[in-house]
Amino acid sequence: MKKQDFVFLFVAVMLFLPFFVSNDLYDGYKSFNASHGMVMSFLKFGILATLGEMLGLRISSGVYNRKGFGVLPRMVVWGILGMAINMAMIVFSKGMPIFLEYMGMADASSIINGEMCLNKVIIALCISVMMNSFFAPVFMTFHKITDTHIMACGGGLKSLITPIPMTKIITGLNWNVQWNFVFKKTIPLFWYPAHTITFLLPVETRVLFAALLGVALGVLLAVAARKK
Repeated sequence: MKKQDFVFLFVAVMLFLPFFVSNDLYDGYKSFNASHGMVMSFLKFGILATLGEMLGLRISSGVYNRKGFGVLPRMVVWGILGMAINMAMIVFSKGMPIFLEYMGMADASSIINGEMCLNKVIIALCISVMMNSFFAPVFMTFHKITDTHIMACGGGLKSLITPIPMTKIITGLNWNVQWNFVFKKTIPLFWYPAHTITFLLPVETRVLFAALLGVALGVLLAVAARKK
């Protein structure tokens, strides 16, 4: 391990350590999270997913940051995307059980928030499949567009206020990697089961777990972006 690895590990540990050593801090976090869920979604994804992308860069290029990478604008974009993920989780976790009840599964809305059972696993899987089949491809593509835009702007904060040339970026994307790796492999093989677990958790912990998965998402997308 190099010095930069120890620094990265130290920062990661310091982010979580206070919650394990202070009950007051943890209680304060839970209270603020319950009252300001979207704000916390911004912070969680802004920090964790960006760290995931930095880790992906370290794996693929040997460094955690480099010219044009744009840590700060990436954090802002991830924060906004994190709020969108929180919204999607609410919409699909509420809507899918209602649809299952419409299709004949009695009390699906109660089961998903109740004790562990086979029907709860089935409902969680259905929520995950629907969310990742319809929301995730659009989300991942938009993230790839913003990622490309940030790098094209040299990684500066001006990328946040510079209009995105959508047509140019979309037509220039590596759709072979986007389809054959990001969509065909990561969604069914990783995100379906990962978010099934997410929706089996208590409501108040789902977004935090999803934010932790955001680290994995950052790694996967960063590695995918550099695949030849």
